[in-house]
Amino acid sequence: MIHIAPTRDIAACRALRRTVFIEEQGVSEAIEVDGMDDTAIHILATDNGTPVGSARLLVQGEIGKVGRVCVLAHARGTGLGAALMRAAVAEFRTIPGVTKVKLGAQTHALEFYERLGFTATGPEYLQAGIPHRDMILTL
Repeated sequence: MIHIAPTRDIAACRALRRTVFIEEQGVSEAIEVDGMDDTAIHILATDNGTPVGSARLLVQGEIGKVGRVCVLAHARGTGLGAALMRAAVAEFRTIPGVTKVKLGAQTHALEFYERLGFTATGPEYLQAGIPHRDMILTL
């Protein structure tokens, strides 16, 4: 059974991110571990109690920034990523003053985020050597 909710289990989120970003995608640990976890809201997806996905939410004025979205390989393609993003957006809707949600999407995932209502904005850029574009959703 899948459960998605805010969590204080930052260690579980970091372990998921290590697997997906550092081990699978080759992102350096210096980029992945940026010191912002302690002030963030973390969303954790579990399958029968086992962590399978997470996202990190930062509030920057009226902007809610979603980052570090990851799903373990065996759970991809199941709808879990979309459910994780819907939970992130729902969480931002509960925070007074947040009017937009922003994220930096890997370009291969643009259509995924577009299906969730996000719109690409600005030019493509490299982050950790991976092509990205910023995307915005107005709440």
